[in-house]
Amino acid sequence: MKHTYKIDGMTCSGCVASVTDQLISLDGVQDVAVDLESSQAVISMKRHIPLSDLRSALSDKYSISEKQSKEVSVTPEITVGKTKLQQLRPLFLIFLYLFSASFLLNFRDWNTGEAMLDFMGLFYIVFSFFKFLDLKGFPESFRMYDPLAKVLPVYGWIYPFLELALGLMFLMRFQLNIALIVTIVILGITTVGVTKTLLDKKSIRCACLGTALKLPMTEATFIENAIMLLMAGIMLSRFYT
Repeated sequence: MKHTYKIDGMTCSGCVASVTDQLISLDGVQDVAVDLESSQAVISMKRHIPLSDLRSALSDKYSISEKQSKEVSVTPEITVGKTKLQQLRPLFLIFLYLFSASFLLNFRDWNTGEAMLDFMGLFYIVFSFFKFLDLKGFPESFRMYDPLAKVLPVYGWIYPFLELALGLMFLMRFQLNIALIVTIVILGITTVGVTKTLLDKKSIRCACLGTALKLPMTEATFIENAIMLLMAGIMLSRFYT
């Protein structure tokens, strides 16, 4: 069942991420779609959850009240009228551009290893750019599924800078063994969180492209991380063989 509630106290996308995170942590909540402009949240529940429980889940900054108590057919904002493929179109386009750029940089004197390093560098540069568009809102969205960001909130603030640094290291071929090890560690941690989210069948927003683009957490997010982990593993093995 779905119910619509009015949320007061939200001022930015970071607030949206925070409210979503707090509400979806409640037992019985399957999905939360929060809209900043209309100051409302559409909550999908396995069973009816009392308003008092919803209020208890939110921090003092926010208040929640009933807007529509009966079941409604409102679909979460990021899925309205769109198939999964349409939702992920921006992500696929970015990957197409990255693969094309990596190919064009190396096609005259082809070297698979060099092409992978270029891809990884461009990947980090582009993905960090989108996170910097809303540096304030990204950490809240990121901590919804990244295990380390949940335990250590400052990690969410550091992560975009870490991605930028790794991108430059790959493109400049600087300390590649360190860059590859760090890539395996940080993407490995994120992949654990992504996998858990997918297994729990929770509908949350992916922060891989920051908060500027509203992408749902799907199998494509897992594949995105898996590609980078595979490349990092292959390149790292070349350093030690």
